[in-house]
Amino acid sequence: MSALSGFGLVLLVLLGFAVVLLFWLVAQYNGLVTLRNRFRNAFAQIDVQLKRRHDLIPNLVETAKGYLKHERETLEAVIQARNKAEEIRSGVKPDDAAGMDRLMSAESGLGGVLGRLFALSEAYPDLKANQTMMQLTEELTSTENKVSFARQGYNDAVTSYNTKRESFPTNLIAGTFNFGPAVLFEVAEPGEREAVKVEF
Repeated sequence: MSALSGFGLVLLVLLGFAVVLLFWLVAQYNGLVTLRNRFRNAFAQIDVQLKRRHDLIPNLVETAKGYLKHERETLEAVIQARNKAEEIRSGVKPDDAAGMDRLMSAESGLGGVLGRLFALSEAYPDLKANQTMMQLTEELTSTENKVSFARQGYNDAVTSYNTKRESFPTNLIAGTFNFGPAVLFEVAEPGEREAVKVEF
């Protein structure tokens, strides 16, 4: 009888260990899901601000068009860069590394041509004094700040997710259930690390 109760005790201990292990596995899995949803939500915040930025640019170009008649090439470059960035933005997912690289590259290109537009507009005092242009540049400056804050929040969420995903033993769960790496939203061009100058 004592051998049987000893066997029952061992079985009970093993069952208790299995239950604890199961709860731990579920907690780790749910932790990964939570962190993945956080970085996806943080990317959605960037997406909202980028859309707002892209929506402001045609109005900005239209306002500048009357003053910058001889600068058609720059205006067309801004619109082309905006359209490319908008097309990529509308189809990218934060778990798609290649898509994120294309988005970062397109946004960097857009920032570069916007910088050229604003530098060029310095030579046109009437454009600088235009009320609509001043309002649009103020909105664009505000949006640029919001993009920066959203990008910081996204990168923080991605770092937390990737850290948990790569840490042992959670990396075993991440690998088993296809929790892929998330990509930081980094500035592709060193010159774009400075905010786009939108002062008039």
